[in-house]
Amino acid sequence: MLKHTPLVALALLGACTVGPNYAGPPKAASDAVARGGFVRAKDATFVPAPALARWWEALGDATLNGLVDDALAHSPNIDLAQARIREAQAQLTSKRANELPSISANATYLHAGLPGTNLGGSSSDSGSSSSDISSLNFYNLGGQASWEVDLFGGGRRGIEQARAGVAQRFADLADAQVSLSAQVAQAYVNLRDVQERQRLNAESSKLQRQALDLTRQRLQAGTASQLDVQRLQTQVQNTDAQNVPLAAQIDQYKDQLAVLTGRTPGALDPQLDALAPVPLPPAQVPVGDPATLIAHRPDIRSAERALAAGNAAIGVQTAKLYPKINFMGILGLGGTSPGDVFDPGKLTTLIAPMLSWSFLDFGRTRAAIHTAEAQRDQAGAQYRETVLEALQDAEKNLSLFGNVRQQLGQLRGAEVTAAQSARLNAQRYQAGTSTLIDQLDIERQRLSAAIAVAQAKAQLTNAYIGVQKSLGLGWSDPAKDAPVRSGG
Repeated sequence: MLKHTPLVALALLGACTVGPNYAGPPKAASDAVARGGFVRAKDATFVPAPALARWWEALGDATLNGLVDDALAHSPNIDLAQARIREAQAQLTSKRANELPSISANATYLHAGLPGTNLGGSSSDSGSSSSDISSLNFYNLGGQASWEVDLFGGGRRGIEQARAGVAQRFADLADAQVSLSAQVAQAYVNLRDVQERQRLNAESSKLQRQALDLTRQRLQAGTASQLDVQRLQTQVQNTDAQNVPLAAQIDQYKDQLAVLTGRTPGALDPQLDALAPVPLPPAQVPVGDPATLIAHRPDIRSAERALAAGNAAIGVQTAKLYPKINFMGILGLGGTSPGDVFDPGKLTTLIAPMLSWSFLDFGRTRAAIHTAEAQRDQAGAQYRETVLEALQDAEKNLSLFGNVRQQLGQLRGAEVTAAQSARLNAQRYQAGTSTLIDQLDIERQRLSAAIAVAQAKAQLTNAYIGVQKSLGLGWSDPAKDAPVRSGG
């Protein structure tokens, strides 16, 4: 029984894993979780149970749906995130392989001249030497294996660290999907907003030119002054001038959408030149609660996996304090003649255990452990900060969405009133009971009201997009949809 004691001790040591076990992330924002809901989501507009993916389809715009799908399929940012997943998976594979023996094949020929020995080989003796020199030839064909026993779990901690790294990269991919879908939707909404304002400007310019022609006719009839004509001409020129920056913004947003979908600037111009209204969000917007946000938002999950990896790194460094045992084995056929490599009776075996221990490293390993602990603590602080910033982002966008929706209702009422005033005063102006100055002022008010409504619509939809992004929605489950290998 005693002869098996070293093997039993070795097995027990192999089950030992040094370093702290991961106990999960800190309980960040526990008061918000206990509250069970967002402070700024008290409006009846908000309902629970959000979906994780394809929130943009609720806007009901087929062009937008196609742009987001193109971006998710062709954006360099997504390709970059997927490449990083494959890199992390390769590192995990390497860590696992390090736990297995390393086996190699080799062929050896050895020729040695050994002074002071007589092995029955040839001897060179000139008569003046006091010792014999024998020659020895050795041939061997076989394999060599080496294996480091993971006595204290440093390798297992390395695998744990690498596995957390793979999960972190998957979370980063989901975060890239969330950001990209929001960027595409915001650029598209901004494009439609500017196009609508350009259309309103063109409509206003057309009405003002009609008024200018009418005023010139009245000037010839003696019922209007040259000053009236000049005032209206100035108004037309100012309205036309507003189209210049709007045209530049339209080009900017079209180019942004092209790049986001992996194309060169200008590639989407034929598709986006056709006018379309700003898509509006649904009457009710699904939102969850702080606990759901913490569980699903990708940047929070990435920060949590970074914390887990940092915790495992402490064990990797701690294992370096303890001895290492390496086994080397040789198995082959060989002897003193070439034919021996084909003789089964010439089997050569060698097993060589080696113990190494860097017990005198002048504190280097201890310093590495303290460094890993500090980095783990940094990851913990970063996780808490990420959670708090995510909650702040969600509350901000929920508040903005509710208030902009209320503002849009008020602006629509003002637009209706301004349009009615413009129609009534136009009749009075044609009948000669209202001045041109009054008509111009009312037209400006009508245009301003229409532009304000158009901008408020864009702000409302952008606020809706902000809500989806802040809740961490819009990513796919990588186990089902991402075209990369599972991190296992």
